[in-house]
Amino acid sequence: MGVEGKIQALNNAIREAVPHMQSVARDNPNANVLVRAVRFSDGASWHVAHPTPVHDFKWPDLTAGGLTDLGQALSLVAEEMQVPPMTDRALPPVLCLVSDGLPTDDFSAGLNTLLKLDWGRKAVRIAIAIGEDAMLDDAVSVFTRFIAAPGIKPLHANNPEALVGYIRWVSTAVLKSASSPASQLDQDGGAIMTPEGAAVPAPPPFVGNNTDVTVTDVW
Repeated sequence: MGVEGKIQALNNAIREAVPHMQSVARDNPNANVLVRAVRFSDGASWHVAHPTPVHDFKWPDLTAGGLTDLGQALSLVAEEMQVPPMTDRALPPVLCLVSDGLPTDDFSAGLNTLLKLDWGRKAVRIAIAIGEDAMLDDAVSVFTRFIAAPGIKPLHANNPEALVGYIRWVSTAVLKSASSPASQLDQDGGAIMTPEGAAVPAPPPFVGNNTDVTVTDVW
């Protein structure tokens, strides 16, 4: 993530998405939207440690470097998918994985730890692959296994413009769908259902991924 400005592009994309996420939360006052983030480089740790109300959320920049310990990150998230701290009446969590390559630790063990939990399975899981290396077959297999929902594919951001678009989509449309009836999503243009019954809106195409359009950077 440290090469070609990817990590800075991710920081910029998340900062740009925060106001849109806050707007979605204001439009749905019955849902208490909390935000956390995990970094996974030379181990895994909470980058945003406490569940933060979205209205108070500010993004602290990530720095890149080291290994890609995705398995440890998923095990860390799994600890928070248990009851408690989750409650029986919570809305489905939205887990967004962003990475530019293959994990360097035991990804399968971490994923199994997450998916053996009810809330781990019920979570809406989205993956954003950054750059061409992240779309190699082995990497796509990792993202697909994380999503574990037929019909939902990894998103490919091959430039900063596409990354901004996908981060905003996850932060708005997917966040909204987690607390909206599937019937409403169907009226809004269709939805993909996860095996656990959560509805995910179909992602729109973004100009940044159009090869006919000149963009500032291509990863």
